[in-house]
Amino acid sequence: MKAIFISFDQAYYERIIEMLYKSGCRGFTAFNDVVGRGSSTGDPHYGTHAWPSLVQGILTVVEDKRVDTVLEKLHEMDLATPKLGLRAFVWNIEKSI
Repeated sequence: MKAIFISFDQAYYERIIEMLYKSGCRGFTAFNDVVGRGSSTGDPHYGTHAWPSLVQGILTVVEDKRVDTVLEKLHEMDLATPKLGLRAFVWNIEKSI
């Protein structure tokens, strides 16, 4: 099993949820109204007057075989609208209950 953390502009939310569902990834935890700034590119997302947009995050734990498909679809979204900002990070799940 792998965990995928996806950080994205809130405009992506519905598209990411739909993509996960169509990719066979049912379970997830969403984090709303998150603030942040990309490490090398992109505008800050602070929810302030100067930087009004916000970031959201999704954590999903999936079977290893689904990771590449999810990452490819996320990369396609990011390439289509690079100014919105979208990143994904994957790590191993050692145990779960």
